[in-house]
Amino acid sequence: MVPFPGPGADLLTVPQVMARLQLGRSAVYDLLRTRQLASITLGRARRIPACALTDFIRTRLEQDAA
Repeated sequence: MVPFPGPGADLLTVPQVMARLQLGRSAVYDLLRTRQLASITLGRARRIPACALTDFIRTRLEQDAA
């Protein structure tokens, strides 16, 4: 569970997450759909808190190290 981002928290767009993870659009939406990567919806726009992306990466690193 990702904590609620505070005021001024960085909210990333799907293309920004695609660039940071070097993944395609479908792969990022699969991560969102399966709730591996947390997001919020504002109207029709999907935003990913930067802390959620950091948590996702940390979790994957820990899984790979185990």
